[in-house]
Amino acid sequence: GPMEAPDMFRFGSRSLLDPQPQSGASAEHQRLAASETGVEDWKHWGPYVSDRQWGTCREDYGTDGNSWEYVTFQHAHQIAYRWGEDGIAGFCDAEQRLCVTLAMWNGKDSILKERLFGLAGPQGNHGEDVKDLYYYLDATPTHSYMKMLYKYPQAEFPYDDIRNKSALLGSTDPEYELMDTGIFDGDRYFDVFVEYARADADDLLLCVTAWNRGPEAAELHLLPQAFFRNTWSWGGEGGKAVRPQLELAGEGHVVGKHPTLGEFHLWFDGAAETLFCENETNAAAVAGEDPDLVPF
Repeated sequence: GPMEAPDMFRFGSRSLLDPQPQSGASAEHQRLAASETGVEDWKHWGPYVSDRQWGTCREDYGTDGNSWEYVTFQHAHQIAYRWGEDGIAGFCDAEQRLCVTLAMWNGKDSILKERLFGLAGPQGNHGEDVKDLYYYLDATPTHSYMKMLYKYPQAEFPYDDIRNKSALLGSTDPEYELMDTGIFDGDRYFDVFVEYARADADDLLLCVTAWNRGPEAAELHLLPQAFFRNTWSWGGEGGKAVRPQLELAGEGHVVGKHPTLGEFHLWFDGAAETLFCENETNAAAVAGEDPDLVPF
């Protein structure tokens, strides 16, 4: 069944610098006190990854002010953002240097389900609107525990259907929603629960539990992602184009090194294949530039 939060998820930080537990104070109140007094920075890591970075003024480098169209959802998987990242169930440090998100694939979509889909202002009959079904279920103030649910269809996600039918609707019409497409008929979808729990301020556990709600077996690939926001292409990190690194250190073990964030270790269960890529813009696909300029 869905993972229950055992006692190990509810105790306070294991740091030797912890203040003495206050009489009657909960473990979360102790974590809050440790964070507020500077003993441990529990809020340095949290759910700070944007739900949506595409179609925002943050990623508009044009001169006409058309933020909705400068970076669209259709191009988002090919472009390295400059001012932030987005993703499903995102977790990162306060400066959004190292991000952890979840991607999924049902074997039918033309792209990974790694970010929320929606309509930009001119596409929706009521303005910009995210169409995915997802729910934030639980969280503590220090982000020591968080839980969300994403409902992922087993059939091909109806990107074009929603875009095309929404374009025909007027402002007085109801919106055309994901449920209206029939994609969930017969309960052919996955309930994907994502939980984060921390043993201390810098020790994070990610648990993903997927339930097939349909009547038949169906394909589902779960791809937890860890990546550094691209600051090097823009002269970030003090104006120095220093690239952080992720490398496989052994089975189920990846080491990340960042010039200002330091070194981090990621462990995962099983012998799953580990995939690496550069967080770079696919210049050949987006602008027709030389594909050898940089590997994406």
